[in-house]
Amino acid sequence: MKNSDYYVQRNNKNLATIERLLNEDLPSFCFDYFVAIENQTSSLTRLNYAHDLKIFFYYMQERIFRGKKLVRDFTLNDLEAVTNTDIEYFLGFLTHYKYGGREHYCNERAKARKLSSVRAMFKHFFNKGLISVDNSAKVSTPKLHDKPIIRLEQNEVYNIIDTVESGNGLSPHQLAYHEKNKVRDSAILMLFLGTGIRISELVGLNNDDLNFDNNSFIVTRKGGSKSILYFDSDVAGALMRYIDQKDEQQMQSIEDANALFLSNKNRRITVRAVENLVQKYAKIVSPLKKISPHKLRSTYGTQLYKATGDIYIVADILGHKDVNTTRKHYAAISDDNRRAVVGKVKLTEHSDD
Repeated sequence: MKNSDYYVQRNNKNLATIERLLNEDLPSFCFDYFVAIENQTSSLTRLNYAHDLKIFFYYMQERIFRGKKLVRDFTLNDLEAVTNTDIEYFLGFLTHYKYGGREHYCNERAKARKLSSVRAMFKHFFNKGLISVDNSAKVSTPKLHDKPIIRLEQNEVYNIIDTVESGNGLSPHQLAYHEKNKVRDSAILMLFLGTGIRISELVGLNNDDLNFDNNSFIVTRKGGSKSILYFDSDVAGALMRYIDQKDEQQMQSIEDANALFLSNKNRRITVRAVENLVQKYAKIVSPLKKISPHKLRSTYGTQLYKATGDIYIVADILGHKDVNTTRKHYAAISDDNRRAVVGKVKLTEHSDD
């Protein structure tokens, strides 16, 4: 199976979900909008738009029309009648709302993303001349506060690898699966911490993406572009041990025959399963930090920047299209930097060197 198969399957799943949302949960005029943006966006971006717009139209139905008009019956005239105040109330609604029998909460970043989705739709119909005013453009984006960069310290990196090997700290239930999974889990954590790849990139890896002749692998980035990354001997050893163990397993699905990382059912491992295994070990070594696969990526990025001081190589390896994204996350002054500059500015002639 080719490397693109996983991504093709994921893309097809996204497209099917978008089609369902368009047919069941969104006004009919949204169909033209999604056709128009298809060539400029990925299926995942459009899926996120669809989910965000679904909530917006639900709000319109419940709060603006008071349940007197169904979402499927909304027209562009209804959209045109939405005021900037309506959209501001929508942002307030997102703080805590009930939908689908569940309670939902949105922080400032989730609100900003949903507002961006709503704005993009309004802008499209306004630019096409199908509505006469774009009131969404009058709504200010929620103020976004910088989030602290959460990552593992060097001693915690050593400890989490040791924990995977030993199983120390795991519950009896977790230990029942540990012996079977520890080689795989070690390879996953070593790959995260040794290359900084995204969780979606890791899950999509295939056996033939690896080249142990030069310790490299092919990774499929956001948008489908491919890059060659390299790993050190420690990561290579962990991957080889896992592959040797995996060769003894019997694949159950021909679709997953080339998948690198497998679940206990011998299927391609899922994003959720990887998230769970990372959290399982991280809670033992760093219980006060909410460590996710993305935080392991942050750990690698921070360590690489400290080691090289080169923001451009960090951006390239992490697959950031904009170096400012990298600078924002990894070039922050650390406590070590602050301590290092103490005494560099002299106040008296006899200050110690």
